[in-house]
Amino acid sequence: MNTIEIIFWLLIGLTFYAYIGYGILIWIMVKIKRLFVKSKSYNPNFLPEVTLLIAAYNEEDCIEAKIENSLSLNYPKEKLKIAFVTDGSTDRTAEIISKNSAITLYHKDGRSGKMAAINRVMPLVSTPITIYSDANAMLNADAVREIVKHFEDEKVGVVAGEKRIMKTTGKTAEVGEGIYWKYEGFLKRLDSELYSTVGAAGELYAIRTSLFEELEADTLLDDFVLSLRICQKGYVTAYEPNAFATETASLNSSEELKRKIRICAGGFQSVVRMPKLLNPFKNGLLTFQYISHRVLRWVAVPFALILILGLNISLFEYNEIYKILLFGQILFYSMAILGFYFERAGKKVKVLYVPYYFSLMNYSALAGFKRFLNNQQKVVWEKAIRS
Repeated sequence: MNTIEIIFWLLIGLTFYAYIGYGILIWIMVKIKRLFVKSKSYNPNFLPEVTLLIAAYNEEDCIEAKIENSLSLNYPKEKLKIAFVTDGSTDRTAEIISKNSAITLYHKDGRSGKMAAINRVMPLVSTPITIYSDANAMLNADAVREIVKHFEDEKVGVVAGEKRIMKTTGKTAEVGEGIYWKYEGFLKRLDSELYSTVGAAGELYAIRTSLFEELEADTLLDDFVLSLRICQKGYVTAYEPNAFATETASLNSSEELKRKIRICAGGFQSVVRMPKLLNPFKNGLLTFQYISHRVLRWVAVPFALILILGLNISLFEYNEIYKILLFGQILFYSMAILGFYFERAGKKVKVLYVPYYFSLMNYSALAGFKRFLNNQQKVVWEKAIRS
């Protein structure tokens, strides 16, 4: 086996590990841990004061539904404070919120981005727990109860809720996004049980208010960076699947691509700004999880896929296996392209969902890397249109 073949198989192994192998490995590790560690029990009377903080920018289309959803949460009313920050909104969002006396509204003119708005408001939060949510994400009734129970453990600094995608159209982008988040939920549960979930989704997560630290105003993935910086202090992120936020998928592939590119640009920004997380001697198991679950997908796999295809072409005449693998790659990417066109035509072909969404994610990572290098991704951005 020559050097090119070795590199080729190493890259295939890396890609397999990043998407499938890590899940298998961590599942085995959790199974072993269960043999020695008993599952946790929770005190149902542990009900600390909580602030539910929602950052909303021009959300008049869904803000009434979010208000109703927030007020209907199953948690003692005297212990749940609800606050919205609507900095920069130019529609009726702030006006609609201001009509409800049970809600605190923070608003100022001028748009500086979500992180700047949160930085401004957090010093005003007095409760020991702060729960963050998005305006277009609807929470289940027991979400707050399910989240706060974890904070009885002093090691827990962050609790991540589950993100779910509502099925509305059945389009390729919607189903692909739904499959992705189901798999992500599976990995996050295992991560949490082994040691710590790596990052949180902004649709629903909570922190100990005392652990909040002001982030750079141009931070693109505030939920991810804030949760991991808290973990760097020695705390862990627990994952609670029974606290979930439901939202509709992106309207189509173009809208999903716009959202994914921003996330990937933020991913590169996050890796650069948190270099200490790459040090296993300082962070131990967290570094292993961080690299395996996040860094490889953002930084390594998208470039590995290009190299795998190029090397496979150069190895075409070496062995029959390389001809089969090249045919497999061509078939896979052809299915992804077909998925794109079928979606635009409004047709549903289930076999195309995974190739299409996988390719979309990795193209987004490459485009996000370009934006990061050129500093083209603005902290304020056009929201993706949802179904």
